[in-house]
Amino acid sequence: MSYKQSKHQVFLLNYHLIWCPKRRKPVLVGQIAERLKEIVEEVAVELGVEILALEIMSDHIHLFVSAYPQLSITHLVKSFKGKSAHILRQEFPELLKLPSLWTHSYFVSTAGNVSSETIKKYIEAQSKK
Repeated sequence: MSYKQSKHQVFLLNYHLIWCPKRRKPVLVGQIAERLKEIVEEVAVELGVEILALEIMSDHIHLFVSAYPQLSITHLVKSFKGKSAHILRQEFPELLKLPSLWTHSYFVSTAGNVSSETIKKYIEAQSKK
């Protein structure tokens, strides 16, 4: 991980995000998981953030991103959860059984240069469990 810069700032902001489907239902499988990955990647491009690691488990998602300082964490999470819920519920009617796709809560942790590799390895190891 290296520092990024713009005209007036130098920064390194990495966020480890985790969020779950409502009632922690194991619905993020198969085509739903594949489509969710595509949507997350699209949102990242729209927001101008870099995905460092992404792992979709059946009942939660781990996302490790590098963002810029003007982007609030609330806006970041709301964008990923909002767009993915809207699209997935349109394309997969079975998800309409849940009152909403995602819970209101989420986990976020910041990571500097030293711990970023540790977090990436942790996220990548999730699918091997």
